[in-house]
Amino acid sequence: MPAGFQQLGAERVTGTLALSVFTAVLGSLEFGYNIGVINAPQKIIEKDYNATWIHRYKEPIPTTTLTSLWSLSVAIFSVGGMMSSFCVGFVSEWLGRRKAMLINNLLAFIGGAMMGMAKLCLSFEMMILGRFIIGAYCGLASGLVPMYVGEIAPTSLRGALGTLHQLAIVTGILFAQILGLESLLGSETLWPVLMGVTVLPTVLQMALLPFCPESPRYLYIIRSQEHHAKSGLRRLTGMQDVGNALAEMKEEKRRMDMERKVSIAEIFRSPLYRQPIIIAILLQLSQQLTGINAIFYYSTSIFQKAGVQSPVYATIGAGTVNCAFTVVSLFLVEKMGRRTLHMLGLGGMCLCAIIMTVALALLESVPSMKYISMLAIFGFVAFFEVGPGPIPWFFVAELFSQGPRPAAMAVAGCSNWTANFIIGMSFQYIADLCGPYVFLIFAVLLLFFLLFTFFRVPETRGKTFDQISAGFQRRPVSMMDLDMGMDMDMDMDLDKASTELEYLGEGSLN
Repeated sequence: MPAGFQQLGAERVTGTLALSVFTAVLGSLEFGYNIGVINAPQKIIEKDYNATWIHRYKEPIPTTTLTSLWSLSVAIFSVGGMMSSFCVGFVSEWLGRRKAMLINNLLAFIGGAMMGMAKLCLSFEMMILGRFIIGAYCGLASGLVPMYVGEIAPTSLRGALGTLHQLAIVTGILFAQILGLESLLGSETLWPVLMGVTVLPTVLQMALLPFCPESPRYLYIIRSQEHHAKSGLRRLTGMQDVGNALAEMKEEKRRMDMERKVSIAEIFRSPLYRQPIIIAILLQLSQQLTGINAIFYYSTSIFQKAGVQSPVYATIGAGTVNCAFTVVSLFLVEKMGRRTLHMLGLGGMCLCAIIMTVALALLESVPSMKYISMLAIFGFVAFFEVGPGPIPWFFVAELFSQGPRPAAMAVAGCSNWTANFIIGMSFQYIADLCGPYVFLIFAVLLLFFLLFTFFRVPETRGKTFDQISAGFQRRPVSMMDLDMGMDMDMDMDLDKASTELEYLGEGSLN
């Protein structure tokens, strides 16, 4: 981001900047809505699947077939996101950030319409295909929104505004859970409206995007359109003199021209990027394979098994906790550091998973354990938003410079969506097989990711890419010491090492 924005300060939030950020994060809101919307009306939608089966084949749907269809309805969302996440870099450079978000809304319209019409057409295939298309929309939105917001935000506000992406996602999940109440849109007749409501943020975003400027950084650095970049900067900053910002972008463009782009294959082949990409992938897996989406997708049925009388309201409670602790993490991430928060979140989730398992196992003999299991689920969600929720994306951006970053983001995004698909598709089967002990599997995975973070993941807060990359070259065995304070002599050594690394890197890649 241009350093000229640093002069703006927190008090210089123009109307154009506020409008642009609000408009962009509507895509994140819709992303979260489509994560949570499938949860509350599960049993009602399954009844409609059964009615469709009876209409076609004159017999009730087999239980295994119903489980497979429902799991596919949940997980196909992740397949769409996994496929489209690979296209974020190409689409954003071809169309521009703003136009890409605008055109992406067509997918939301198509997907929302298909899900809303599925009951009327007696077609669970329409429901499944609609979930796939809306997943493709969310895969693009999950990359385009933080990219656009990060490029238009002042440096002093970039961290706070950047976290609005995650906050909008969890808010969307909460909205979906509330609207999914049977007294609102979660009834047998209105659930198609619940699924189709997803087009409303799309309509609003399409109406507002024409009033938002394109990213000045994209216009100047990627398209070399200085005049349009100046115009966008003036609108966003409210200042006529944007010479300092343009000078900084010019320097950034010069550095980018010197550093060629790195392909996905080269990221895995080059020893310069092998350790960072492994860390990036495992951190994304630590976000999804912790079991959090099992809570988001299946929390209503989990609360039912726990003996909660009003499981839908308990699910809404979990969504509220989710939003609250997302806000808490915003204040902690720059104070405690990424690595520390991630380990705190993983450790807390592991403990809650164990408590949840014990409570569910003793539920029949000790009915009061339903309250313990409910509190454990709330704690599980809270610790997720403290660490594994927002932190992995910080690392991906900070472990890689401009050259390899697009490829690294594509790999990380695909890893995230793939793990999301695995959980969405397999959790119902595993839960039926393991019963109350299903969360022990997640506890073991959480312990593994905690140990991996402790021994292998460096602290990136306050460090430049050069310092981080030099640390990988000097300390291939353990990353623990990167989290400790580095004195001035060490910083000088890292600077020298990074200079040498730059030349070595160019040689190894060319």
